[in-house]
Amino acid sequence: MKKLMRNTLLAGAALAMTAPGLAQAGEFTPAQRGEIGGIVRDYLLKHPDILIEMSRKLEEKKQAEQAKAAKSGIAENADAIYHGKNDLVVGDTSSKVAMVEFFDYNCGFCKRALPDVLKLKDTNKDLKIIIKEFPILGPGSMEASRYALASRKQGMDKYWKYHVAMLGHKGRVDGKVALALAKRVGLDVEKLKKDAKSKDVNDIINANMAVAAALNINGTPAFIIGETIVPGALGYKTLNHIIGQVRKSGCKHC
Repeated sequence: MKKLMRNTLLAGAALAMTAPGLAQAGEFTPAQRGEIGGIVRDYLLKHPDILIEMSRKLEEKKQAEQAKAAKSGIAENADAIYHGKNDLVVGDTSSKVAMVEFFDYNCGFCKRALPDVLKLKDTNKDLKIIIKEFPILGPGSMEASRYALASRKQGMDKYWKYHVAMLGHKGRVDGKVALALAKRVGLDVEKLKKDAKSKDVNDIINANMAVAAALNINGTPAFIIGETIVPGALGYKTLNHIIGQVRKSGCKHC
């Protein structure tokens, strides 16, 4: 009889947990609720794999929801993401296979990802790489991005060269380091200082910040490939695989 009661209580608890509204906590006495808690606790301790499975299912659900939100956000902001007139674009600029990178010059993972990005550029001749300045790691990062964007006035090829030099720099980059690197890559430093104060530079950084916020991007590096947001420095192999998938399926926004 006691065993039957325990099974009945457990079944009632399961019903209460799986069908909200069908069973309310008030339907059980305090003693019954205490016993249900003990039964559930004992069962989960004996079968911890259930908790692992629940955790996995929750993570899968979370990832699916994030992917859906990202896809929607990319569609709503496609022009700003893929066709911003002020972005640095390298590779095949007319390609429908594109990879966007949000980065910060003081991000260690962005520095680590630089060789992968350069290799992707060299091994995917149809790839369009779009660079988004996203200075979120302090005043030094903001100074570096302002100088980088100012270098556009001296040619997009110099901007790319300057970008690679700053991301390739070992150690933190601030205004002083950025100007030293500008001189090293052959930029007109005085012109750079002047152009860095322009409204255009402010507008580009603000626009990038707004797009990142819309996509819930709050760290670097963050890549957008097709309709997928790929956070972190995941390496050449992973990025190249995703690019290959987009190449096969197509990118309607690129």
